[in-house]
Amino acid sequence: MTKRVLVIAAHPDDETYGMGGTIARHVRQGDQVTVMIMTDGVTARHTVTAPQEAAALKACAILGVEDVRFGRLADQRLDALPLLDLIRPISAVINELGAQIVYTHHRGDANQDHRAIFAATLVAIRPTSACPVEQAYSYEVASSTEWGAPFAETAFVPTHFVEITATLEDKLRAAAAYAETHQSEVRPFPHPRSIEATRIYAWQRGVNVGVPAAEAFVSIRQIVKEV
Repeated sequence: MTKRVLVIAAHPDDETYGMGGTIARHVRQGDQVTVMIMTDGVTARHTVTAPQEAAALKACAILGVEDVRFGRLADQRLDALPLLDLIRPISAVINELGAQIVYTHHRGDANQDHRAIFAATLVAIRPTSACPVEQAYSYEVASSTEWGAPFAETAFVPTHFVEITATLEDKLRAAAAYAETHQSEVRPFPHPRSIEATRIYAWQRGVNVGVPAAEAFVSIRQIVKEV
């Protein structure tokens, strides 16, 4: 059965590094996937938005996604905004789409924008009778999730793995699309955001569960309506 899927990302490329293979799998099985990128990706090093958005559109197209939304909020400043300013646009898109599956950042990420997006998403998916969300997951992002504080209460402990053996190359090609812009966050190996490390991460998560390649998630909520 076709599902309506919303992937929420703080920055351009988070969606690809975090769960590009899973996005491609959703698309291949006929699900309706929307990617919502909350910030403009402009940092102290980069001051132009257009190349980042163009790269995001290209990367998402490689993954098969046609519906990409840009929030254009200021990068690395989401924690300075009232939380309601993040909750409202996320809630609006969830309700517009009738999203059944939502993916968001992990609460323990080193990046403050990621943590803000998690907090806002958690409010936006409150399990009221009007909320369409049946499943919600956090994904990990290289150079943020594993660089978070080493405390048990904020550790990323996967509960859910998606095999991406068939879509790993799509994920790597999407990551390479970001490398084509001078504003790219793609780095040389052995940086976690290198193309080589991205492949290794997928292999590692695959080895965790006995498959060639996988992506890992933490389940926030699953509402089971049929058993």
